[in-house]
Amino acid sequence: MKNFALIRTRGSSAVRTSFWAHAPLVSGHRNMMPRGFTLIELIVAVGLFSIVMTLASGAYLLMINVNRQTQSITTGINNLSFALQTMTYKIRTGTGYICPPLGDCVGGNSFSFKSSEGPIVTYTRAVDSNGNGKIQETTGAATNDLTDPSVNISALTFYAFGTKPTGSGNVEQPRVTIIIKGTVPSGPVTSEPFTVETGATMRGSDL
Repeated sequence: MKNFALIRTRGSSAVRTSFWAHAPLVSGHRNMMPRGFTLIELIVAVGLFSIVMTLASGAYLLMINVNRQTQSITTGINNLSFALQTMTYKIRTGTGYICPPLGDCVGGNSFSFKSSEGPIVTYTRAVDSNGNGKIQETTGAATNDLTDPSVNISALTFYAFGTKPTGSGNVEQPRVTIIIKGTVPSGPVTSEPFTVETGATMRGSDL
């Protein structure tokens, strides 16, 4: 290929300019222009992004599930705690403890006493229409459920001591120990077992 030149005249002198002298500049300018991503680079980037999002989504769903389980268990335990507080308060302020039919008992299924308002109160385990156990309070002729249907009470046991009359030689302050077993929901189809023990002693003197 011939090297053409352009001769320009400036005054009395001639300037010789070669076309090939500018060729490297044009080629360098093209190399400096930004280029796009290749197909392989895009595939790799999208693949990595998909993996990261899948892992993040799995961790997020796991946290939601754990949070739901914790809330379900907390709700059940709070309901059971409220029922126990109600029972122990009324038992402490009541008199005439008796664990039918003997008075004192080891492993009784029900417990009765005379409340501070006067009526006889009885605590026992009952079963609802769905087959779930519950703690039932009977005051006179009125019956009230103390536990939520979501809490399944499988066993309610009373240990009562010092319930005999003072004239029979009893010098022991009446007291009762309550043991409750059951399950609370931890998810749509799962549950967690529990065992709770509490006690109450008659606040007034029985001697």
